[in-house]
Amino acid sequence: MNRMFTVLIPARLASTRLPNKPLADIAGLPMIVRVARQAAMSNASRIVVATDSKEVQAACIAHQTDVVMTRGDHPSGSDRLAEACTQLGLTDDAIVVNVQGDEPLISPALINAVAQKLMERLDCAMSTAAHAITDPLEWHNPNIVKVVLDAKQTALYFSRSLIPFDRDGTKAASHNPGTSPVIDGLQAPAHLPLRHIGIYGYRSGFLKRFPTLTQAPIEKIEALEQLRALWHGERIAVYVSQEIAGIGVDTHEDLARVREVFASRAMLKS
Repeated sequence: MNRMFTVLIPARLASTRLPNKPLADIAGLPMIVRVARQAAMSNASRIVVATDSKEVQAACIAHQTDVVMTRGDHPSGSDRLAEACTQLGLTDDAIVVNVQGDEPLISPALINAVAQKLMERLDCAMSTAAHAITDPLEWHNPNIVKVVLDAKQTALYFSRSLIPFDRDGTKAASHNPGTSPVIDGLQAPAHLPLRHIGIYGYRSGFLKRFPTLTQAPIEKIEALEQLRALWHGERIAVYVSQEIAGIGVDTHEDLARVREVFASRAMLKS
């Protein structure tokens, strides 16, 4: 596995549902540090937190975590990472993986796979990941983003609606929700919708250019920033994982679940 990629982790304190989220304690460490340490188990050559918060910066420094300070007026995480790329002097062909700052259980193997997918797909400016949705209750949940792919596992579209829509209902009806689909890593299953996992790989040059692109109408309608890239003719390679994504922390309930996971791990080690 090529180790020549950088993980960037955007972090800001202005969370409405979980205030000061990056600093939330998880087994004695701030969550942002837990995320960085989890990402450090990947093959990345460097892990850097990008923040506009002096409190987050101080927490990172206290725990020997690489951090850069960015402007406070960035409208999105990708804008913040674009500035970080410039600060770090990354070349335009450098591979950057954006790991969200609220993913303390992110799979290091998934980070590697997203980076590797972009390295292999020279025709793409971005990469991301997805997995099959086996629970029919999630198919129509607008908070779960779906993606459809072409034959080469390139994204055709992302949506909060169910895509593709099974007009006749035969394919979905034939699936047993209690079983796990078999995915060969080369072709996504035609009979199950795919859930988009919020991790992105970028070529640094495109990431630095991304904030200059005009917002797309479909991006505004769906509230999905990745649609801007598709709207402007860029291609996004998608790694189809057989594993369901780990727990992201958006609420107090999510935080409690993650703390339970780390507490269980500590008990197993003792």
